[in-house]
Amino acid sequence: MLAREDLHASVTDPASASMNFLNEVSARFPDAISLAAGRPYEGFHSTDDLHRYLRTYLAHLERLGLDPEQRQRQLLQYGRTNGHLGPLIARMLALDEGIEVPEQAVMVTTGAQEAMVVALRGLCAGPRDVVLAVEPCYVGFTGAARLLGIEVVAVPETADGLDPETVLAVARAVRADGRRPRALYLVPNFANPSGASMPVPTRRRLLDVAAEADLLVLEDDPYGLFGLYDEPRPALKALDTEQRVVYLGSFAKSCFPGARIGFLVADQSVTDRQGRRTLLAEELSTVKSLLTVNTSPVAQALVGGFLVESGCSLRNAVQEKTRFYRRNLRTLLAALEHSFAEQPRVRWNAPDGGFFAVLEVPLTADRSLLETSGRDYGVLWTPMSFFHSGEGGRRALRLSCSALEPAQIEEGVRRLARLVRDRTE
Repeated sequence: MLAREDLHASVTDPASASMNFLNEVSARFPDAISLAAGRPYEGFHSTDDLHRYLRTYLAHLERLGLDPEQRQRQLLQYGRTNGHLGPLIARMLALDEGIEVPEQAVMVTTGAQEAMVVALRGLCAGPRDVVLAVEPCYVGFTGAARLLGIEVVAVPETADGLDPETVLAVARAVRADGRRPRALYLVPNFANPSGASMPVPTRRRLLDVAAEADLLVLEDDPYGLFGLYDEPRPALKALDTEQRVVYLGSFAKSCFPGARIGFLVADQSVTDRQGRRTLLAEELSTVKSLLTVNTSPVAQALVGGFLVESGCSLRNAVQEKTRFYRRNLRTLLAALEHSFAEQPRVRWNAPDGGFFAVLEVPLTADRSLLETSGRDYGVLWTPMSFFHSGEGGRRALRLSCSALEPAQIEEGVRRLARLVRDRTE
């Protein structure tokens, strides 16, 4: 018989437990409208796509000069640890984001989650090393850090994302306490869970602060393609002139999540004692090789076919998806305005893109209320407390609009308004 307290802390980690709880609630109330799920809309995916993308990628390899045996080996054998999509991803970043990096700086990972684990493990070398992270924070990142035994120091978010001066103050306080801040994690575009985005001047100042505080920046950008307006904000990596930014990317929202393909871009120069230089992505390959050996070549081929088919421009490839998610976010904000018009103690933000908005309510939005919501009102959502390390977010909830049709969003918000009105009264 094993004692639960003798297992690693990650087994009973509150963040992991919260996500399991959400899955359990969804399973118990399958007919409830889920404003909790942040997954892509399933109408954009078809198993027919798999065959098409594979054929497209195999034709691409043939054009590159690979013979049938080489093409078969690339898809069906163990492959290069850092993957074989580096040239296509580097081209995509240049076209869509103005990010110019060598293909050797790209590591293809098993989802963006592995990219986080690899970056954290590679950068944090000793017990004094910590990472700073925006709060509220995506639980996948904080959970990965806890799994590795790395301390996360929270930096509170504002309505416009992180305040660079607060980042600097936190970094200085960490150093004064005898610890070493190695990196800062954030989602600058339409953050999960808050929906907040950083203005361009703030992004430039943050890079200055990163240099001053000797921090690397882990920029996670899964939602940047889905803004309400056509003019995108530049990625931090596109503004990065001193190789301060490690860029984390994912094809879950643009292609489809089942492929489980993410990537990191680490073009930082690493020098050994003999003065030899390599790129950080190449150094991190050892970490990845011990974690997953390599990313599935078949899954890489699926995404490779998607990239080839799109001319390596995701912005062009996802225009239909962008229009859909824009409509859904506008539907969500309009529904909140309509359904909560007579509840002045309820407030919400209005993100200019992405999948999420935050609703502040005059009651405790905890697991018990979520159970009541699913059972008695037929609507699910995510407590914002799940994304905080302390006591924050207890009277707020995250709403996601990505996986639903507009009519479902409107009905879900109506049900939620009834819940809040009844429980408040």
